[in-house]
Amino acid sequence: MIQFNNVTKICNDDVILDSVSFEIKEGEFVSFVGKSGAGKTTLVKMILGLEKPTSGEVLFNGINFSEADPTALQDMRRKIGGIYQDYKLLPKRTVFENVAYIMQVEGKDNEEIEAEVPKVLEAIGLGEKLNSFPDELSGGEQQRLAVARALVNHPDIIIADEPTGNLDPYNAYEVISILQKINQSGKTVILATHDREIINKLGKRVITLEKGKIIRDEAEGRFII
Repeated sequence: MIQFNNVTKICNDDVILDSVSFEIKEGEFVSFVGKSGAGKTTLVKMILGLEKPTSGEVLFNGINFSEADPTALQDMRRKIGGIYQDYKLLPKRTVFENVAYIMQVEGKDNEEIEAEVPKVLEAIGLGEKLNSFPDELSGGEQQRLAVARALVNHPDIIIADEPTGNLDPYNAYEVISILQKINQSGKTVILATHDREIINKLGKRVITLEKGKIIRDEAEGRFII
């Protein structure tokens, strides 16, 4: 599904990623861990097609991101939903409108939006918050809203980049529990985090980065740096 073949990224003479190779198969739950500056965020941006490697290949279903034309690139990005530490919510729009906006961007009609948005919000525990604004939600609820935005167009892959960074332990585990349920439904989940406790409890594949290199790739890994 996703392949990195000898990917190197150099920025301002700094080596951000150094000959990185791995494959993520459909339906996997994979966590990338490492200290700040290890290269996790750059790697995530490459999977999203937002950064190009200096050398090497990043493939999505066999298609090279760097060689894809704009139409193919847009189609590839539609199959990936992103969840971020800063939520990226629209502060002046309600919970319903925040999720509906994502569907509107994809050209979905009002009938489909009216039917789909409440279902997604109900599934992640925000069914009673349709008319609330983001600043009326708790931190955990805001992150769940971000999850709903990532899910609503039914992507094949969910990428969560430090999704629990601003949350207390209780809300952090709620978000991770949602990611596990998403994975159990058959979707591929990619998690980038520095949260040791979450990684150690997941018992899923862990790829550890250090100074831009993969130093460990374990099927049932732990946070060891």
